Amino acid sequence: MPNFAQSIKNEIARLARKEIHTETLSLRKSSTQHRTGISELKRQAAELKTEVKQLGKLCGGGISPQKSQDTTVTHRFSAKSVITQRKRLGISANDFGKLVGVSAVTIYAWELGRTRPRKAQVKALGLVRAFGKKQARARLGGC
Repeated sequence: MPNFAQSIKNEIARLARKEIHTETLSLRKSSTQHRTGISELKRQAAELKTEVKQLGKLCGGGISPQKSQDTTVTHRFSAKSVITQRKRLGISANDFGKLVGVSAVTIYAWELGRTRPRKAQVKALGLVRAFGKKQARARLGGC
């Protein structure tokens, strides 16, 4: 009797291993496909980053909050300062938004005090403060 029980046990284990193998095979295939897709997306992202850098150089550098490595300088935000800066430069909200990297609607919302910019956008606003009229027009004209 123990021989029969042992042989059934062995057969069940063999069938279970076979079933597990077929299930994991499909999982391995899909995992390989996903890894291939991820690596392709990483390549595309790297290509796009280099393209953005090249376009940034063509457009006069542009303003990138990531370029500012000086973390000790803190910029403050007030709606009144946005209005003042825009009028000082003599440009529209659309053009001011291009300098900062946001839309004209966002600029209007900041000016009206409906919304507040994120930290990166406050840094970009701080960088725009240093611009003169000629420099702002040159940056806008290049892009």
